Amino acid sequence: MKVFVTGGAGYIGSVCTEELLDAGHEVTVFDNLTEGHRSAVDPRAKFVEGCLRDAGLVKQSLRDAQADAIMHFAASALVGESMTDPKKYFHNNLVNALKLADAAVECGVKKFVFSSTCATYGPPDRVPMTEDLPQRPINPYGEAKLMFEKVLIWYAQIYKLEFIAFRYFNAAGASNKFGEHHRIETHLIPNVLFVAQGRKPQCEIFGTDYPTPDGTCIRDYIHVKDLAQAHMLGLVPGKTGFYNLGNGDGYSVREVISMCEKVTGQKIPVVEKPRRPGDPPRLVAAADKAIRDLGWQPKYPKLEDIVATAWAWHQKHPAGYAD
Repeated sequence: MKVFVTGGAGYIGSVCTEELLDAGHEVTVFDNLTEGHRSAVDPRAKFVEGCLRDAGLVKQSLRDAQADAIMHFAASALVGESMTDPKKYFHNNLVNALKLADAAVECGVKKFVFSSTCATYGPPDRVPMTEDLPQRPINPYGEAKLMFEKVLIWYAQIYKLEFIAFRYFNAAGASNKFGEHHRIETHLIPNVLFVAQGRKPQCEIFGTDYPTPDGTCIRDYIHVKDLAQAHMLGLVPGKTGFYNLGNGDGYSVREVISMCEKVTGQKIPVVEKPRRPGDPPRLVAAADKAIRDLGWQPKYPKLEDIVATAWAWHQKHPAGYAD
């Protein structure tokens, strides 16, 4: 297929682009490089530098690519920032996404694969989390993603734009070529590994009094290559709807730090801090629906494999991407 990947210079988008190309698809990456990196774009892909708010450029780029499908990763993704600058999140994650969906309809694109988030659920009624849980987001990031999910439902019904939306939990790990480099890094695993690299003096634990076995939050980590495989399975005609993507196993903050110590062979200094507002004690996915309906099977479910691939990439790229 000919696949148009927005945000393909970012962390997940770069690995998905690589996997698509390895599978024989043709890829056009569309990215404005505000968060992504030019050197994170696989050289086999065509690259268009542009912003989704430029509806004319988006339409022309889709026509030039003769796109059969869109994979939409481009978004602002800092939950805390969304609480202080909500307009940025509603413009980037809803308005610009709407322009992309409009262009897809106008250009005759058959499939829209959307990078959504478990933040659409808010604090869950139960864990593991299934797709039928109530969606009650508690921040503008999750709210904007949920609003666009609803757009896709109506566009499928009225315009026949077939879509599939993946609600991620915590993406982690790396491929041999591409890894995680955010200009503002909020994710636990890279921040712990930065301590092992000597880039940070210590890592932080926010809250040690949660109702969990060791008192720290539990989260579900999924390898970025497993995410990419799910997205390719989502390209199959007729596959539609909403799917959680996670491993179904949760690891506490302390367990992640211990694993990083094991993989790197280094002691990681820790500073304990109070809880952050809005952090649920436990977020773990039930991905049975994706396994059943799509035939998806994570190849890297073990935390050690996830951390080891991330560490290998960071050692090869001690300052991340050069640009």
